[in-house]
Amino acid sequence: MSGIKKLAGQTVWYGFSSIAARFINYLLTPYLTMVLTKADYGKLGLVYAAIPLLNVVFTYGFETAYFRFANRQEYETTIYNTASISLITSTLFLGSILWMFQGALAEFSGVADYPVLIQLSIIIIILDTFSTMPYARLRQQGRPRKYAFVRIAGILVNIAATVFFLSFCPGAIKNNNHTWVNLFYNSDVNPVVYVVVANVIQSSFTLLILSGEIGAVKLEFNTKLWKEMMIYSLPLVVAGMGGMINETFDRIMLRWWVPGDITFKEEQVGVYNACYKLSILITLFIQAFRMAAEPFFFKQMDSAEPQKTYARVMKFFVITVTFMFLVVSLFIPVWRYFIAPKHWEGLGVVPILLLANIFLGIYYNLSIWYKLGKKTMAGAYITIFGAGITIVINYLFIPRFGFMACAWATLICYGTMMVISFLWGQREYRIPYAWKKLLAYIAIVVLIFFVYKGITFIITNNVFSLILASILLFAYSWFILLVEKKEFQKLPVVGRFIK
Repeated sequence: MSGIKKLAGQTVWYGFSSIAARFINYLLTPYLTMVLTKADYGKLGLVYAAIPLLNVVFTYGFETAYFRFANRQEYETTIYNTASISLITSTLFLGSILWMFQGALAEFSGVADYPVLIQLSIIIIILDTFSTMPYARLRQQGRPRKYAFVRIAGILVNIAATVFFLSFCPGAIKNNNHTWVNLFYNSDVNPVVYVVVANVIQSSFTLLILSGEIGAVKLEFNTKLWKEMMIYSLPLVVAGMGGMINETFDRIMLRWWVPGDITFKEEQVGVYNACYKLSILITLFIQAFRMAAEPFFFKQMDSAEPQKTYARVMKFFVITVTFMFLVVSLFIPVWRYFIAPKHWEGLGVVPILLLANIFLGIYYNLSIWYKLGKKTMAGAYITIFGAGITIVINYLFIPRFGFMACAWATLICYGTMMVISFLWGQREYRIPYAWKKLLAYIAIVVLIFFVYKGITFIITNNVFSLILASILLFAYSWFILLVEKKEFQKLPVVGRFIK
């Protein structure tokens, strides 16, 4: 349990930083959905759908490879230098290529009318890649507090810059045509451009704070280690690309295949992108968990009976995300106020995406078998298969069902990947997951959601729906405490309150 206690502690810190940073950033969502038109918010979604895809190529799985090899004593002193030099060199090379072909990238992303968005995106990708290894070093060294500080500080700078460009500058020009703001602000420029400029400022600021970690890089390159890392990580690029297709590429596919003119297409992307953010609670926890779990799992591999630890981690993970599913899905009448009313037409995708993210989180847990066993091609195969499902479903059903097809494609994709990884992983590296119990927990929360929807369909009072949601959430929490009482009693701090 001491290992899980450490993981929980680091997850709290990574969770605090991720949740605080993303939640603070999430406060921009109602602001941006009100300030920007639906079409402009759709453009923003298209830009931020393309960036993660390219980030996968630029980092080529070296972060995970770093965790995999950092625990080997022979590489302890050279791995950070080798990985950093590799990423810096390749980023400059790939960034130059991307800059030369920015026109094609603009056409692909659907923002050909705004080439500056692609130029700014390339700068963001380069800066974010430079910060990859410094972030990884903080995680490997178990320094979540500095990690948290850097993340939150960067987000605060982003928000300040965004509000400055979208609210302060237009107001200053309106009051005085000869204001100093005219030196760098043009009211004729689409406001989406300034949102991305704010991101560039954030990435630059983050890199500045991480200058200590960057300055620690020495001109020391271990060719043997680099080859091993590349062999290990390249399949992760394929897996990462497939993962990003599953996670963000549906915005681009929605623009491609939904019927209507360009404005309508971008509005649909904007609605879907805004409602997608309401699944943020589970997404944040999964991200925070991955930050702490990846180095933790690798460190546990040489301990006694690590499989039992992995199984126990999975149990607590599923309990947490099913609770979060109810917190969001039962209280959508409250959460919807985090986006502008013009986007509420897409709220039906939220429960589907919440369940999809539960499956994705479980898949991340299950993926430990191929990462520990140096069988990363298995992850590539699974993710490519999932990406194929995403593309086929979206291609067939977006023309008829619009963004609802995107949500169902995401659910089916992640569910399939989860099942395949479980069946395959149990053959290669058996872990004693309590899978029947965990499936029961998922089924129970889905049933609770449908009970809630059925009752509130008959009784449409808002106060009643909130009371009912609270009762159902409490009932599930009480049920879990009864079933897992012994497990919770073993937990630090919490356990002493459970009799």
